Amino acid sequence: MKTSRSFLAASLSVLLSTSVFATVSNDETLLANQHQSLTEATLGKGFGPQSPRDIDQLSGTNPQRFQYAPAAPQMNLCNIHFHKNAEHKGGEFTRYAGIGDGQGYQSGYLYTGQLTDAERMAYHQPVCASEHQSVQVGDTLELHYVYSTASVAPGPTLGACLSDATVNPQLRVEAQVLVAVNDDSAADFTRLTAVGQRKGRYQAIHLPEDSGQAVSYLGSTTGPAYNEKGSPYQVTWRVRPKVKKVNIASIQRWCQANVFEEHHAHGVRNLVVQPALLSEQ
Repeated sequence: MKTSRSFLAASLSVLLSTSVFATVSNDETLLANQHQSLTEATLGKGFGPQSPRDIDQLSGTNPQRFQYAPAAPQMNLCNIHFHKNAEHKGGEFTRYAGIGDGQGYQSGYLYTGQLTDAERMAYHQPVCASEHQSVQVGDTLELHYVYSTASVAPGPTLGACLSDATVNPQLRVEAQVLVAVNDDSAADFTRLTAVGQRKGRYQAIHLPEDSGQAVSYLGSTTGPAYNEKGSPYQVTWRVRPKVKKVNIASIQRWCQANVFEEHHAHGVRNLVVQPALLSEQ
């Protein structure tokens, strides 16, 4: 009986190890296939540099060049939204979450710092839930402030950044990575996303400027819809390397009502790693 039990235990161990290996192998194959599809879909078609990227490695060979957009105060804030897990890699968010469901959910990069026991206390309410995911304590988020040179007002989706008078405005995204904590003293998401006017332009009036030296580069729009095709939009990016802790209750309040009609976290686009699809900076 002892020998039989030992054999069963050993067999189960081998079976579990094989299953885990197969899952990892399948994930790697799926990611490689998506990268290959992106390469083939963009090869020789004139696509400019793509996003997201590793902000600690600013090298690339994409030949397309366009001017950096003006600084945020010289543009109009047109949209704010966020993704669950960081789309970019670098700074304090370098741990890969895995490919997730292969459609952009549960993928991306995670905060590599530590939270206290108090910050990790469970929050027993659904937060910004969708059919794909919800926000939970400890989750990493990437917040995007989208700006346009068009004469526009804040509103839903990228469409709010365009106008009949200006269909090809310059675009800028200011990115701040967050981690959700159960702490009333942490940053307030509704304050981080507050909108006002300054000198006649719409602005995020509390745009974070205390999260390290931001990295600027030329890229594109993001989101999992572009995992296997190129984004045609030209975007100036400015990504902060340090993560800001944010009160999860304030995220819930924002998702319940905001001018952008954002009610949940978006999925992420795979990290773009092909040099031919990355700008030199």
